[in-house]
Amino acid sequence: MKSIIVNAYGGPEVLEVKNIEKPTPKSNEVLIKIEASAVTRASTMMRTGTPYFGRLFTGISKPKVKTPGTDLAGIIEAIGSDVTQFQVGEKVIAATDLKCGAYAEYICMAESEMIVHQPENVSPEEATGIVDGGSTAIAFLTEQVTINPVDKVLINGASGSIGTAAIQLAKEFGAEVTAVCSGKNASLVKELGADRVFDYTKNDLEKSSLQFDVIFDTVGKLSFRKAKRNLNDKGVFLTPVMEFPTLMHMLFVNPFSKKKLKFAATGLRKQDQRMRDLIKITDMLADNKLKTVIDKVYSLDQIQDAHKYVDAGHKAGNVIVKMA
Repeated sequence: MKSIIVNAYGGPEVLEVKNIEKPTPKSNEVLIKIEASAVTRASTMMRTGTPYFGRLFTGISKPKVKTPGTDLAGIIEAIGSDVTQFQVGEKVIAATDLKCGAYAEYICMAESEMIVHQPENVSPEEATGIVDGGSTAIAFLTEQVTINPVDKVLINGASGSIGTAAIQLAKEFGAEVTAVCSGKNASLVKELGADRVFDYTKNDLEKSSLQFDVIFDTVGKLSFRKAKRNLNDKGVFLTPVMEFPTLMHMLFVNPFSKKKLKFAATGLRKQDQRMRDLIKITDMLADNKLKTVIDKVYSLDQIQDAHKYVDAGHKAGNVIVKMA
């Protein structure tokens, strides 16, 4: 079978297509024929080994796991003798997290891992595309804050994978949503439910005196020092990106400030928490309450091009790798 193999940290060129042996499921495992995977920002960070503290989990000098990829949608092709939750032929969505392995034509996973049934009303591309952004967004908007119908929420990086999911979730919770993105993506975020759009290329947020209950910086590009002027007295600033100033503020300023800065590494939470979120977003997909935004679709042989595109930082929604 075809699989992507990496032997070092670096640019997209470290991603090589190799032919390796097709795996065989153990008694507690399922063999999944992968139909689609996703290239996320987390994928590119794991490829480069940055930020460097992340190497404590992925490998100090080189990647511990040879086949990258954390999200997938596929079909159960075989099951082990002890498997009871899945049947051959069923379509599933799965998240492999730090075990990776999704950039391949097949994968074996224990049935107790992060696997759920794929809704019938979505394609494999839509199914895998919602995993990272949807799971991250719902974790922040339900665990780090409580969104009330009267709340005003600003989402920075609103046209990305996390941002497009966050808009829909915040609207589902009844909030008034302001989206920050480039002008070319204004119509996209409005279609997803944004009530107002700020164009970051025109510094609309810096010019605005509006205040928000929640500012969710999905891409780690906002300065909390500057953005807190747009937070109300008890507002919360959310970020999935840990940088040194963020750490210092959380340690030494947060305890004495009404305006809070919160960071969460949602992918490192306990499995039951992550599974709960995956089930929630899958149910919302099935009920047509959540839509996956897809920018580009590449083949497995085009994996380097897919990563180059994500590295450029201008994707709208999700970038998908479709297996042959």
